[in-house]
Amino acid sequence: MTRVLLLGSSGFIGGHVRTALEAHPEVQEVLCLRRAELDLLTAGVGDLCEVLERTGPDVVVNCTGRLDGSADDLMTVHALVTARLLDAIARCAAGTRLVRLGSAGEYGPVPHGTRVREGDPARPVGAYGVSHLAATELVRTAAENGAVDAVSLRVFNPIGAGAQGESLLVRAAERIVEALRDDLDEVRMGPLSAWRDLVDARDVATAVAAAVTVPVLPAPVVNVGRGQAVRSREVVAALAGVAGFAGRVVEDLVPPGRSRGVDWTCADTTLAEQGLGWWPRYGLSDAVEAVWRDVGARAPADAA
Repeated sequence: MTRVLLLGSSGFIGGHVRTALEAHPEVQEVLCLRRAELDLLTAGVGDLCEVLERTGPDVVVNCTGRLDGSADDLMTVHALVTARLLDAIARCAAGTRLVRLGSAGEYGPVPHGTRVREGDPARPVGAYGVSHLAATELVRTAAENGAVDAVSLRVFNPIGAGAQGESLLVRAAERIVEALRDDLDEVRMGPLSAWRDLVDARDVATAVAAAVTVPVLPAPVVNVGRGQAVRSREVVAALAGVAGFAGRVVEDLVPPGRSRGVDWTCADTTLAEQGLGWWPRYGLSDAVEAVWRDVGARAPADAA
């Protein structure tokens, strides 16, 4: 039975991971620390050693991260935190596994129509992708050197209940709620021509659970996606259909900086399937409906 220290359990992905781990028959206990108990942004290796020695986990799962911020912010929360966790495990918790969440943003632009593999070149276009890639390379080096049993799960575009306004579908859902409330016949979005591999957050969580419990990790880097790309415009249209919004979607806003210049993302999930025994179970429509139920539940009663 496995004892897991879960970091970031209050976040979007972390909440789903906690649910999946607590339901897993091979997981004995899931320990979740509040930020007041362990602030990863300020904790040094010694602080982390104290926590590891006190809690005694078999696996540490790090679901913390940021979608935006300065280069310094992003490098700290992704790369520096990963470096400290690896150092602490190697120093005082030998044998403990580390599972961290990386990002498809590490790859940067890839040829349209391809399913990108873990060994393909990684050329991120901004600080977000660079910071995740730096963390992943630290994990890869530690794992290949035998210092720490570790894996970085390159998560593609997670969607589902609990996502915040940085998510394309959440932004669209919030604007549809406003349009329905105010009887508007259009919503405004950024360009929706890009193709994205959208994976349900519940599937991401089961991938994490697989990485926690598999006897031997297949590689230091593993893709987690649906393995199918869909145009963003089609997903927003599907959301509008679920919401009962018949108006227009106008694409005239500025797109988020972290995804600008990346027109196609699609994962090759062979390694996850063969090495983790994992594959996505939820369809895109399941995730779209989950987003609408979640955003609609947060809206005023007369808005949807």
